[in-house]
Amino acid sequence: MAGDSIGVICGPTAAGKSAIALNVAIEYGATIISADSRQIYRGFDIGTAKPGPSELRIVPHRGIDVADPTERYSASAWATAAKGWIEEAKDSGRAPLVVGGTGLYIRALFHPLFDAPAADPGRREVLGQVMDRLPLAELRRWCRALDPGKASLGRTQLSRAIETALLAGEKLSELQRRSAGVEAESEPAFSPHYLVVDPGSRLGGRVESRVDAMLDAGWTEEVRSLMGHVPEHAPAWKASGYRVVRALVAGHIDLSSARERVIIETRQYAKRQRTWFRHQLGAASVTRVDPDDPGCAAAVERWWKELS
Repeated sequence: MAGDSIGVICGPTAAGKSAIALNVAIEYGATIISADSRQIYRGFDIGTAKPGPSELRIVPHRGIDVADPTERYSASAWATAAKGWIEEAKDSGRAPLVVGGTGLYIRALFHPLFDAPAADPGRREVLGQVMDRLPLAELRRWCRALDPGKASLGRTQLSRAIETALLAGEKLSELQRRSAGVEAESEPAFSPHYLVVDPGSRLGGRVESRVDAMLDAGWTEEVRSLMGHVPEHAPAWKASGYRVVRALVAGHIDLSSARERVIIETRQYAKRQRTWFRHQLGAASVTRVDPDDPGCAAAVERWWKELS
Protein backbone atom coordinates (compact mmCIF):
# COMPACT_ATOMS: atom_id res chain seq x y z
CA MET A 1 0.00 0.00 0.00
CA ALA A 2 1.43 3.36 -1.04
CA GLY A 3 1.76 6.17 1.46
CA ASP A 4 -0.11 9.46 1.78
CA SER A 5 -1.45 11.05 -1.38
CA ILE A 6 0.37 14.27 -2.30
CA GLY A 7 -0.94 16.91 -4.68
CA VAL A 8 1.37 17.57 -7.64
CA ILE A 9 0.81 20.41 -10.11
CA CYS A 10 2.99 19.84 -13.16
CA GLY A 11 3.26 20.46 -16.87
CA PRO A 12 5.41 22.32 -19.40
CA THR A 13 7.10 25.64 -18.71
CA ALA A 14 4.92 28.77 -19.10
CA ALA A 15 1.74 26.67 -18.95
CA GLY A 16 0.35 28.52 -15.93
CA LYS A 17 1.24 26.11 -13.12
CA SER A 18 2.46 28.73 -10.66
CA ALA A 19 -0.68 30.87 -10.78
CA ILE A 20 -2.92 27.86 -10.19
CA ALA A 21 -0.67 26.58 -7.41
CA LEU A 22 -0.61 29.95 -5.65
CA ASN A 23 -4.41 30.13 -5.70
CA VAL A 24 -4.68 26.59 -4.31
CA ALA A 25 -2.11 27.31 -1.60
CA ILE A 26 -3.89 30.48 -0.51
CA GLU A 27 -7.34 28.88 -0.56
CA TYR A 28 -6.42 25.67 1.25
CA GLY A 29 -3.39 26.59 3.33
CA ALA A 30 -0.70 24.70 1.45
CA THR A 31 3.08 24.96 1.35
CA ILE A 32 4.46 24.99 -2.20
CA ILE A 33 7.40 22.66 -2.79
CA SER A 34 9.15 23.65 -6.01
CA ALA A 35 10.09 20.74 -8.30
CA ASP A 36 12.19 22.88 -10.62
CA SER A 37 15.80 21.92 -11.28
CA ARG A 38 16.83 25.55 -11.95
CA GLN A 39 14.96 27.39 -9.19
CA ILE A 40 17.18 25.58 -6.72
CA TYR A 41 20.12 27.83 -7.67
CA ARG A 42 20.73 31.02 -5.74
CA GLY A 43 20.88 34.18 -7.82
CA PHE A 44 19.28 32.70 -10.94
CA ASP A 45 15.92 34.37 -10.40
CA ILE A 46 14.35 36.15 -13.35
CA GLY A 47 15.20 33.58 -16.02
CA THR A 48 13.88 30.70 -13.90
CA ALA A 49 10.60 32.48 -13.09
CA LYS A 50 11.06 32.25 -9.34
CA PRO A 51 8.20 33.56 -7.23
CA GLY A 52 8.63 37.19 -6.22
CA PRO A 53 8.73 38.66 -2.72
CA SER A 54 4.95 39.15 -2.56
CA GLU A 55 4.25 35.49 -3.40
CA LEU A 56 6.85 34.34 -0.88
CA ARG A 57 5.23 36.47 1.82
CA ILE A 58 1.75 35.10 1.11
CA VAL A 59 2.61 31.39 0.81
CA PRO A 60 5.54 29.38 2.25
CA HIS A 61 7.76 28.01 -0.51
CA ARG A 62 10.43 25.31 -0.30
CA GLY A 63 12.90 24.05 -2.90
CA ILE A 64 14.02 27.53 -3.93
CA ASP A 65 17.57 28.89 -3.46
CA VAL A 66 18.90 25.69 -1.88
CA ALA A 67 22.13 25.29 -3.88
CA ASP A 68 25.09 27.36 -5.00
CA PRO A 69 25.35 27.87 -8.79
CA THR A 70 28.48 25.71 -8.94
CA GLU A 71 26.85 22.72 -7.22
CA ARG A 72 25.72 19.67 -9.19
CA TYR A 73 22.37 18.95 -7.58
CA SER A 74 20.78 15.57 -8.32
CA ALA A 75 17.18 14.45 -8.49
CA SER A 76 17.87 12.07 -5.62
CA ALA A 77 19.17 14.92 -3.45
CA TRP A 78 16.06 16.96 -4.24
CA ALA A 79 13.75 14.03 -3.44
CA THR A 80 15.45 13.49 -0.09
CA ALA A 81 15.07 17.16 0.77
CA ALA A 82 11.47 17.22 -0.51
CA LYS A 83 10.48 14.45 1.89
CA GLY A 84 11.69 16.65 4.73
CA TRP A 85 9.79 19.66 3.37
CA ILE A 86 6.63 17.56 3.11
CA GLU A 87 6.89 16.50 6.73
CA GLU A 88 7.70 20.06 7.78
CA ALA A 89 4.54 21.30 6.06
CA LYS A 90 2.41 18.65 7.74
CA ASP A 91 3.93 19.40 11.15
CA SER A 92 3.02 23.07 10.71
CA GLY A 93 -0.60 22.20 9.86
CA ARG A 94 -0.25 22.97 6.15
CA ALA A 95 -0.80 20.68 3.17
CA PRO A 96 2.27 19.98 1.00
CA LEU A 97 1.83 20.87 -2.67
CA VAL A 98 4.55 19.85 -5.13
CA VAL A 99 4.74 22.21 -8.13
CA GLY A 100 7.07 22.17 -11.10
CA GLY A 101 8.10 20.94 -14.50
CA THR A 102 11.16 18.80 -13.76
CA GLY A 103 9.77 15.34 -14.34
CA LEU A 104 12.86 13.57 -13.06
CA TYR A 105 12.54 15.31 -9.69
CA ILE A 106 8.90 14.33 -9.40
CA ARG A 107 9.61 10.74 -10.37
CA ALA A 108 12.43 10.54 -7.82
CA LEU A 109 10.06 11.57 -5.04
CA PHE A 110 7.51 8.85 -5.74
CA HIS A 111 9.73 6.19 -7.31
CA PRO A 112 13.26 6.41 -5.90
CA LEU A 113 15.91 6.57 -8.60
CA PHE A 114 18.87 4.34 -8.94
CA ASP A 115 22.04 6.08 -7.75
CA ALA A 116 24.98 5.57 -10.11
CA PRO A 117 28.28 4.55 -8.51
CA ALA A 118 30.20 7.45 -7.01
CA ALA A 119 32.87 8.89 -9.29
CA ASP A 120 36.10 10.66 -8.47
CA PRO A 121 35.06 14.31 -7.95
CA GLY A 122 38.05 15.70 -9.84
CA ARG A 123 37.53 13.51 -12.92
CA ARG A 124 33.79 14.18 -12.80
CA GLU A 125 34.34 17.94 -12.74
CA VAL A 126 36.72 17.85 -15.70
CA LEU A 127 34.38 15.63 -17.72
CA GLY A 128 31.43 17.86 -16.81
CA GLN A 129 33.24 20.91 -18.15
CA VAL A 130 34.00 19.10 -21.41
CA MET A 131 30.39 18.00 -21.84
CA ASP A 132 29.08 21.46 -21.02
CA ARG A 133 30.93 22.80 -24.06
CA LEU A 134 29.48 20.23 -26.45
CA PRO A 135 26.33 20.86 -28.49
CA LEU A 136 23.39 18.58 -27.81
CA ALA A 137 23.88 16.66 -31.09
CA GLU A 138 27.45 15.78 -30.11
CA LEU A 139 26.34 14.59 -26.67
CA ARG A 140 23.82 12.32 -28.37
CA ARG A 141 26.57 10.92 -30.60
CA TRP A 142 28.67 10.13 -27.53
CA CYS A 143 25.71 8.52 -25.78
CA ARG A 144 24.80 6.39 -28.80
CA ALA A 145 28.32 4.96 -28.64
CA LEU A 146 28.42 4.49 -24.87
CA ASP A 147 24.83 3.76 -23.80
CA PRO A 148 22.41 3.71 -26.79
CA GLY A 149 19.36 3.18 -24.61
CA LYS A 150 19.77 6.68 -23.16
CA ALA A 151 20.56 8.54 -26.39
CA SER A 152 17.07 10.01 -26.89
CA LEU A 153 16.93 11.82 -23.55
CA GLY A 154 17.58 15.46 -22.62
CA ARG A 155 20.94 17.08 -21.98
CA THR A 156 21.11 16.39 -18.24
CA GLN A 157 20.23 12.71 -18.64
CA LEU A 158 22.64 12.33 -21.56
CA SER A 159 25.45 13.78 -19.45
CA ARG A 160 24.63 11.45 -16.57
CA ALA A 161 24.69 8.39 -18.85
CA ILE A 162 28.00 9.40 -20.44
CA GLU A 163 29.54 10.16 -17.06
CA THR A 164 28.49 6.77 -15.67
CA ALA A 165 29.79 4.88 -18.70
CA LEU A 166 33.16 6.63 -18.72
CA LEU A 167 33.83 6.94 -15.00
CA ALA A 168 32.08 3.86 -13.58
CA GLY A 169 32.78 1.61 -16.55
CA GLU A 170 29.19 0.38 -16.88
CA LYS A 171 26.10 1.46 -18.79
CA LEU A 172 23.63 3.40 -16.68
CA SER A 173 20.73 1.68 -18.46
CA GLU A 174 22.10 -1.73 -17.47
CA LEU A 175 22.72 -0.70 -13.87
CA GLN A 176 19.16 0.63 -13.66
CA ARG A 177 17.76 -2.54 -15.18
CA ARG A 178 19.51 -4.70 -12.60
CA SER A 179 18.30 -2.53 -9.72
CA ALA A 180 14.69 -2.30 -10.94
CA GLY A 181 13.63 -5.48 -9.21
CA VAL A 182 14.94 -4.27 -5.85
CA GLU A 183 13.23 -0.88 -6.19
CA ALA A 184 9.93 -2.52 -7.13
CA GLU A 185 9.88 -4.38 -3.82
CA SER A 186 9.90 -1.19 -1.72
CA GLU A 187 6.75 0.86 -1.20
CA PRO A 188 7.00 4.61 -1.90
CA ALA A 189 6.43 6.89 1.08
CA PHE A 190 3.88 8.94 -0.88
CA SER A 191 1.54 8.48 -3.82
CA PRO A 192 1.05 11.28 -6.40
CA HIS A 193 -2.25 12.95 -7.24
CA TYR A 194 -1.44 14.85 -10.43
CA LEU A 195 -2.88 18.02 -11.90
CA VAL A 196 -1.30 18.48 -15.35
CA VAL A 197 -1.61 22.06 -16.59
CA ASP A 198 -1.39 22.52 -20.37
CA PRO A 199 -2.92 25.26 -22.54
CA GLY A 200 -2.50 23.26 -25.74
CA SER A 201 -1.75 25.24 -28.90
CA ARG A 202 -1.54 28.50 -26.92
CA LEU A 203 1.62 27.38 -25.11
CA GLY A 204 3.89 28.88 -27.79
CA GLY A 205 2.35 32.30 -27.31
CA ARG A 206 2.68 31.99 -23.55
CA VAL A 207 6.38 31.18 -23.92
CA GLU A 208 6.90 34.26 -26.07
CA SER A 209 5.09 36.49 -23.56
CA ARG A 210 7.11 35.06 -20.69
CA VAL A 211 10.44 35.68 -22.44
CA ASP A 212 9.44 39.29 -23.15
CA ALA A 213 8.40 39.75 -19.52
CA MET A 214 11.72 38.35 -18.29
CA LEU A 215 13.71 40.67 -20.53
CA ASP A 216 11.60 43.64 -19.41
CA ALA A 217 12.15 42.65 -15.77
CA GLY A 218 15.93 42.96 -16.07
CA TRP A 219 17.10 39.49 -17.08
CA THR A 220 20.04 40.96 -18.96
CA GLU A 221 21.18 42.90 -15.89
CA GLU A 222 20.81 39.81 -13.72
CA VAL A 223 23.04 37.80 -16.07
CA ARG A 224 25.62 40.60 -16.24
CA SER A 225 25.83 40.55 -12.45
CA LEU A 226 26.07 36.75 -12.30
CA MET A 227 28.87 36.72 -14.88
CA GLY A 228 30.96 38.68 -12.41
CA HIS A 229 31.15 35.85 -9.88
CA VAL A 230 29.66 32.61 -11.27
CA PRO A 231 32.16 30.47 -13.25
CA GLU A 232 31.42 29.92 -16.93
CA HIS A 233 30.85 26.18 -16.55
CA ALA A 234 28.72 26.25 -13.39
CA PRO A 235 25.72 23.90 -13.69
CA ALA A 236 23.26 26.74 -13.04
CA TRP A 237 24.04 28.26 -16.45
CA LYS A 238 22.25 25.29 -18.07
CA ALA A 239 18.86 26.81 -17.25
CA SER A 240 16.95 27.57 -20.45
CA GLY A 241 17.99 30.84 -22.02
CA TYR A 242 20.83 31.81 -19.70
CA ARG A 243 23.64 31.00 -22.09
CA VAL A 244 21.91 32.95 -24.85
CA VAL A 245 21.49 35.99 -22.60
CA ARG A 246 25.12 35.61 -21.58
CA ALA A 247 26.06 35.85 -25.26
CA LEU A 248 23.89 38.98 -25.49
CA VAL A 249 25.68 40.57 -22.54
CA ALA A 250 29.04 39.69 -24.07
CA GLY A 251 28.05 41.42 -27.30
CA HIS A 252 28.12 38.29 -29.46
CA ILE A 253 24.48 38.67 -30.57
CA ASP A 254 21.93 41.47 -30.59
CA LEU A 255 18.76 41.69 -28.51
CA SER A 256 16.42 40.63 -31.32
CA SER A 257 18.46 37.52 -32.10
CA ALA A 258 18.79 36.65 -28.42
CA ARG A 259 15.05 36.97 -27.89
CA GLU A 260 14.30 34.69 -30.83
CA ARG A 261 16.83 32.08 -29.75
CA VAL A 262 15.52 32.01 -26.17
CA ILE A 263 11.95 31.59 -27.43
CA ILE A 264 12.96 28.70 -29.68
CA GLU A 265 15.02 27.05 -26.92
CA THR A 266 12.20 27.39 -24.40
CA ARG A 267 9.59 26.04 -26.80
CA GLN A 268 11.78 23.02 -27.47
CA TYR A 269 12.17 22.46 -23.74
CA ALA A 270 8.41 22.77 -23.21
CA LYS A 271 7.82 20.22 -25.96
CA ARG A 272 10.08 17.71 -24.20
CA GLN A 273 8.30 18.36 -20.90
CA ARG A 274 4.90 17.92 -22.51
CA THR A 275 5.96 14.59 -23.97
CA TRP A 276 7.31 13.45 -20.60
CA PHE A 277 4.14 14.29 -18.70
CA ARG A 278 2.03 12.66 -21.40
CA HIS A 279 3.82 9.32 -21.17
CA GLN A 280 5.57 9.00 -17.80
CA LEU A 281 2.88 9.40 -15.14
CA GLY A 282 1.84 5.78 -15.31
CA ALA A 283 -1.37 4.64 -13.66
CA ALA A 284 -1.41 7.39 -11.04
CA SER A 285 -4.42 9.65 -10.56
CA VAL A 286 -4.21 12.36 -13.24
CA THR A 287 -6.45 15.37 -13.92
CA ARG A 288 -5.61 17.54 -16.95
CA VAL A 289 -6.68 21.17 -17.16
CA ASP A 290 -6.41 24.03 -19.61
CA PRO A 291 -5.73 27.21 -17.58
CA ASP A 292 -7.68 29.29 -20.12
CA ASP A 293 -10.79 27.11 -19.96
CA PRO A 294 -13.71 28.76 -18.08
CA GLY A 295 -14.18 25.54 -16.13
CA CYS A 296 -10.56 25.34 -14.97
CA ALA A 297 -11.12 26.73 -11.46
CA ALA A 298 -13.92 24.27 -10.78
CA ALA A 299 -11.82 21.36 -12.08
CA VAL A 300 -8.91 22.39 -9.86
CA GLU A 301 -11.20 22.58 -6.84
CA ARG A 302 -12.56 19.06 -7.52
CA TRP A 303 -9.03 17.76 -7.98
CA TRP A 304 -7.87 19.19 -4.65
CA LYS A 305 -10.86 17.90 -2.73
CA GLU A 306 -10.21 14.40 -4.06
CA LEU A 307 -7.04 14.44 -1.95
CA SER A 308 -8.98 14.46 1.29
